Amino acid sequence: MKICVINTGGTISSAGEPLTPITAAEFGAAAERIIGPVIAENFPRLTIDYETSLTFPESETGTLDSTNLQPHDWCLIARFLLDNYSRYDGFVVLHGTDSMDFTGSALPFLLNVFDEQGFGRAVLSKPVIITGSQVPMFHRAGANGELRVRFNTDAFQNFCGAIACAQRGIPEVGVYFGARLFRGNRLRKVDTSDFDAFDSPNYPPLAAYGIDLELFPEQMLPGPASHAVSLDNPECLALAKANLAAISAAIDNCPVMQFNAFPARYRSDRQSALLADLMAASIGTGLKGLVLESYGGGNFPSGHPDRPENGAIYRAIEQANADGVIVVDSTQVLAGTVDDRAYAAGAWLRAAGALSAYDMTSVAALSKAMILLAAADVNGWSFDTVKRLVQLNLAGEVRNVSWLNSRSNATLLPGQAIMALDGSARLVNDPFAGPLLQAGDGECLWSPFGTPDKGKAGRLVMQNDGNLVFYSDQNEPLWATDTRQPHAASSVLMLTGSHRRGDLLLSMQDYSGGRETARLYDQHAS
Repeated sequence: MKICVINTGGTISSAGEPLTPITAAEFGAAAERIIGPVIAENFPRLTIDYETSLTFPESETGTLDSTNLQPHDWCLIARFLLDNYSRYDGFVVLHGTDSMDFTGSALPFLLNVFDEQGFGRAVLSKPVIITGSQVPMFHRAGANGELRVRFNTDAFQNFCGAIACAQRGIPEVGVYFGARLFRGNRLRKVDTSDFDAFDSPNYPPLAAYGIDLELFPEQMLPGPASHAVSLDNPECLALAKANLAAISAAIDNCPVMQFNAFPARYRSDRQSALLADLMAASIGTGLKGLVLESYGGGNFPSGHPDRPENGAIYRAIEQANADGVIVVDSTQVLAGTVDDRAYAAGAWLRAAGALSAYDMTSVAALSKAMILLAAADVNGWSFDTVKRLVQLNLAGEVRNVSWLNSRSNATLLPGQAIMALDGSARLVNDPFAGPLLQAGDGECLWSPFGTPDKGKAGRLVMQNDGNLVFYSDQNEPLWATDTRQPHAASSVLMLTGSHRRGDLLLSMQDYSGGRETARLYDQHAS
């Protein structure tokens, strides 16, 4: 097995007083000389290559403090990974901690390719593990400044843990830090000085290192549905490279900004507000997206406490949406889900055109929106398509709001629901009546039993054979679509469209076979 170590810079590969970046070649030589025997003793069949050809043109040393990483640098890292994909079984990316959560969020959207429905066309099949440290790995000693390992640092432990994770075949971008492996696009930096500097508030770790490395496979992405969509397939790898080249050429023209809610003056009578002025000024610089870091569960000042639609901030967001600027309603709180229906102070945002981030971090929302906007032209996506994709779960960055996926979240338990992205309808598994497709006002649009009063309690399961089945609490099948395939059929139950627009659709798709298998409710036909 071969693992590639890529050094982008950061504290882990700095040395001296004051700390100064060392070159990737010098770091690699020291790691191979000092740490290599330790790794070889634990993993005797593992070969590690320290690649040095990835350099950042804005830096004299070729490596960068992550404070200075730009979106275009994300693309350089992704291009290196794709160019060397077939040579290695896994990758470790050494990175500074300041923007590690941004890079961890961006790489999954750069390495995978999605179609307009959100299905993978080219899917990552190998581990990409990012790590770094709060304290450098080496220090200089002696008259010649020879690099030696620093005593009792997190750098050595994080590096060894990342190597251990990289040879476990986990098919996603992860960040190993503080004895835990996190999904990269769920990460947040939570401490500036502690060794447990990162956390994943809305998603559990993928692995943890105690005495041994313990993996939690139920938390991991399932990887490609078949070789036909795997990056191990040369055609898919070529597609991913072409997609990345287009994104790289466009990303600087698709800037997205985080915009924090804070107490600021507004005048309802004059329809003016500082936040509205700041938004307009920011958009005037050429921004293509705003990620609102709202209060609490998604509440943002409108500029009018009683009639939001008359507020200056409401009008600023409405105008931004009309001008083709994506606005995503996230939260400045570390953990929890945006629920813009809970309070009137946030319920107005959908009407103004803002999208809900649900439990996606503001960091992931920023990188995701930017990359999807940059990928729009090469994929032929409209503005509305990009907005829909921003809200879908593409690479594990957000909970599945409108899907049941046979390979990840396959089951709808009593009391659970999926919903249309605009909140106009939902499919709820009623604890007494079973699955009910309901409009926003509670009207029942569809039930597998004809009417709600004939339903029963149970669980709805989207199976990997393409069959949607409703089971009783005794595991007895009470209803099924009878769409079972004779082979594996990775499938989703999708609630798409909008009841308000009149195009609501509850349907099933075999995405491994690329075909729709059933329509359970079609508002156009009803």
